[in-house]
Amino acid sequence: MTNVTTKLNDSKAARWGALIIVAFTMMAAYYVNDIMAPLKSMLETELQWNSSEFGFFTGAYSFLNVFLLMLIWGGLILDKFGIRTTGILATVLMVAGTLCEYLAITRLGGTTQILFGYKMDVFLASAGYSVFGVGAEVAGITVTKIIAKWFHGKEMALAMGVQVALARIGSQAAYAVAIPLAKHWSLSTPLLIGFILLLAGFVSFLCFTFMDRKLDRQAVIDTSSSDEEKFSFKDVVSVVSNPGFWLIALLCVLFYSCVFPFQKYATELMVTKYSVAEELAGVIAGLPALGALFLTPVFGGVIDKRGKAASIMMLGAAMLIFVHGLYAVPSIHASWMAIGLMIILGIAFSLVPSAMWPSVAKIFPVKQLGTAYALIFFIQNIGLWGVPALIGHVLDKYCIVGQELNDGKTTILYDYTLPMCIFTSIAVLSLFVAFLLKVADKKYGYELEKPNIK
Repeated sequence: MTNVTTKLNDSKAARWGALIIVAFTMMAAYYVNDIMAPLKSMLETELQWNSSEFGFFTGAYSFLNVFLLMLIWGGLILDKFGIRTTGILATVLMVAGTLCEYLAITRLGGTTQILFGYKMDVFLASAGYSVFGVGAEVAGITVTKIIAKWFHGKEMALAMGVQVALARIGSQAAYAVAIPLAKHWSLSTPLLIGFILLLAGFVSFLCFTFMDRKLDRQAVIDTSSSDEEKFSFKDVVSVVSNPGFWLIALLCVLFYSCVFPFQKYATELMVTKYSVAEELAGVIAGLPALGALFLTPVFGGVIDKRGKAASIMMLGAAMLIFVHGLYAVPSIHASWMAIGLMIILGIAFSLVPSAMWPSVAKIFPVKQLGTAYALIFFIQNIGLWGVPALIGHVLDKYCIVGQELNDGKTTILYDYTLPMCIFTSIAVLSLFVAFLLKVADKKYGYELEKPNIK
């Protein structure tokens, strides 16, 4: 007779407790990821960066992931060595990268020395941010697989939604506190706080590894140990030959290219076009993260019970077109409109991820999830590298409309019409891909429109 043992993740308190622990690590990561975005104008006035250099720095997050395929290797390591080893490695990289970024700004800020064609502070800060980006993206796919393991057959979409929501607290905090902290203390203070938070996140993840080891001792679950479940490099071929992979990956890169790179420039957009006070502009730029905090778990719960994931992804993409299209209209300058559009962007920002990430777990078996998520994140990172650099170049080349003198410091003024048209065009492509995904769902039977809880 088979003895059925209650597993640790059968306990609601245990599985949600594990989620909260790893979500704290991601919360710290999201804080560091966004903490420099509201400080663009201060970087230009205090360290003499320009928009192209800021775009280079912002895009550096994805540089190693794209050009050295670090995300691909991270996914292979995840499937080969498991979530504990990969998660610890990822958190160490985030801590090291953030420290490098902090030292570059504090020790070399404003230098005129050139390294590889860039000012030394720009280059080394970008290098640190790039190392951080490897850790953050690998941590992202690791946490996603953790949820797939701990919530298998349970509230998976809701759990993924809650994790995203908690991580967005880090983003919202970054946009809200960056400028006040920098003005009250120094430009590097917000980043120093992020470094401390990441150290705490590293300790937090170590605590989770003890829980996960206990779960593995209790029973073999779908993330597995049988020979049939072991990862092999043939899985890479299997993943990329699946039509659903390419549609999810394209939707991911297009959708997130309309959100994350836009947020990096949104604070300045609020100030220059909508005449919002600088301290408040950062808070407004962070509203999508705040919306995700409350709405992503709600939408995740709805998808768990009702389904319609493919349709929801289409709706989110359509909302992006509406938001960026109105931001591109030169004659609209009302601050209330800017705030309203940010709120709508936050709703779209909640809809698509809550539907997209659980859909991957429906398209691929558990043993291929690490590889699938890594490849999708890799393609996403191409957009996160290229779009910020493109927007920075466009701003410097075509959008400077004047200068303003404040407290003895010169602030460059930009017209954001052309950049917003670029974002709108990307959003249109995302809607088209979302439609193709819905068609593919019917053709290949991915069951994306069906509930997760059966």
